[in-house]
Order: sequence, then structure tokens, then C-alpha cells
Amino acid sequence: MRINYNYIKFILLIAVVVVLCAFSSQRNAKRKTLPPEIKFIGDDKLFVTYATVSKLLIVNDGSVTDKPKEIIDLNELETALNSNKMIKNAQISMGINGLITAEIEQRNPIARVRTNASYYIDDEGAFMPLSSNYTARVPLVTGAVEKNKLTAVFKVANKVRSDEFLKKHVVQIHKYENGTFDLKLRKFDFTVHLGSLDAIDKKINNLKAFYAKALKDGVLNDYRLVNLHFDKQVICSKK
Repeated sequence: MRINYNYIKFILLIAVVVVLCAFSSQRNAKRKTLPPEIKFIGDDKLFVTYATVSKLLIVNDGSVTDKPKEIIDLNELETALNSNKMIKNAQISMGINGLITAEIEQRNPIARVRTNASYYIDDEGAFMPLSSNYTARVPLVTGAVEKNKLTAVFKVANKVRSDEFLKKHVVQIHKYENGTFDLKLRKFDFTVHLGSLDAIDKKINNLKAFYAKALKDGVLNDYRLVNLHFDKQVICSKK
């Protein structure tokens, strides 16, 4: 019987590869982890610190550093990080050398509520706690605001954030019990009564037209109230 040596060589080669892969996999699993690398994505203004993230990276009541790779549950670490109210999204990965990398995307506040409680509203309209590490320069929200009913306030705050004129000038948003709003501007002490949120874009355009005309005439300091309640006109009250 003729022996097919090429076939035997092929089988032996496969066996060697399997053994090497198993050995490599076992050795890799037992490799110890390195100190984690923490990366913040986007804005460098840190509401959550490196130290806080490190404390959330805990395995078996201890640091993830110098642990066998096989015991590290990346999903569990991501869940721990994402439980922090300052963190919008966290991604955890581990390299062959045992380096754990945590990529952190923070939540983005667009307004700060100051009523019987103080907190931020983020760019998705959700509650965000204040940070002891950094204070965002965003418009202040006062008045009849409830933490679980932020939709209307978010609409106004988001309009301020997305409009260059409002973003430059508005420093305070006040909400009344009846659902109407006032705005306070940075440089002038008159109140802008926005009213309801109906036709809000038209009202803002009316405000811009009034502001440009009054600025040109040099009379912006003459007013105490600019009423935008009616979307077809601006009613002004002088001091």
C-alpha cells in the first residue's frame, strides 16, 4: 500500500497548530492585566474625574490591575461605568498585552436648574447631577420646575443652546406655574416674556428684530419688559 506522506504532513501540521493555539490561549488567559488607560472623548471639561472612573473599575473588591485576564468581565465593567450619572457612554476593551482601555463619553449639560434642588438638564432632556469637579457655564433655570417633568424647560433650553443669538445673550430661563416662560439677558436688565411655547420660532425672530432696532437706536436700557406673548407683535414697557 502506498503511503501518502503529504497527507500525513498536513495532519501533523494541523495538530501542531491546534496545540500551539491552545497553549497560546491558555498563556494569554493567565497573563496579568496592566494598569487601566482612561480616555475621555470630546470636551476636556471633566465632570467625572479619572479617580472616580478608577474606583468604578473594580473586580472582586479590588483594582483590575495585576489580575488574570480570564477573570475580567468587560461587560460588567461597562455596566459599572455607565451607572454613573455623569457618564453618557463607556466602552471597555482589553489588548493582548493585558491593557484595559476605558473610553468615556460624558453627558453634556445645557442648563442648570436652581429651585429647591440643583441639577443640570443634559442635551437629551434628562436629569444630570451637579459635579464637584467642574461647573458648566450654562443658563440658569428657576421657577416651577419638576425633575420628572423637564420636557418644556428642555425645549426652551435647547432652543437657547442651538440659536447663536440666544446662546450669546440669555443667562436665565424662568418657568411659571401656568407653563409660560421669561428670559433674562446678559447685558440688559429688562425681562423678555416669551409666554407659551406656541410659535416659539416666530417669537424669537421678533425678539431679534426688536433687539437690532433698539440697539441701533440706543434705547435698549430704556425698557423693563419686552413681551413676546403675541407672535405677531412685540409689546414693550418702559422703565
